[in-house]
Amino acid sequence: MRNGVIIVDHGSRRAESNRMLEEVAALFGERFRERYGIVEPAHMELCEPSIATAFARCVERGVKRVVVCPFFLGPGKHWTGDIPRLAADAAAKHPGTTYHVTMPLGIDDLMFQLIDKRIGSCVDHGFLCDNCRGTIRSGEPGVVATSVGGNGAPHGHGAPGGNGNGQIAGEVEVCSTCPYAKAISEGASLVPAAR
Repeated sequence: MRNGVIIVDHGSRRAESNRMLEEVAALFGERFRERYGIVEPAHMELCEPSIATAFARCVERGVKRVVVCPFFLGPGKHWTGDIPRLAADAAAKHPGTTYHVTMPLGIDDLMFQLIDKRIGSCVDHGFLCDNCRGTIRSGEPGVVATSVGGNGAPHGHGAPGGNGNGQIAGEVEVCSTCPYAKAISEGASLVPAAR
């Protein structure tokens, strides 16, 4: 029996965040194509593809069993309730199909390696790399959030009205320093290929 895989995140109003999950799903599918021939991205809410859309795509490709993998760290209410409910609703529209929701990413030796990699990057770059230099992420003296946006978040990276440098840039955020946004907008791969 062929298995389909749906990698699902929360979904975001930020297009680059949604594109990142789509790239994660594509790269995972590429790397593990021998084991999982069909991999689809999905967003729990706010945007498409939804879990229902991804489930339908798996079924259209001949899948009868779908494994839904939450792209979440902890076992919160989305894992315990929302995602299983959405998966069950999607499966109900396709008689003869089944689904299973995996554990969230959680605690794993590989996660510790990734955390070490992120921290090591800061240390190795003397706490001032090109990704964060001049932004409120850098902790540099004199670089501060200048006001609070309408959503309660400081202007700067991830907040409306900031320019990614902790300064106001009109009504639209331009986050030129975020390495993920830059990589996605240039079509670069965010995950190194398997060696």
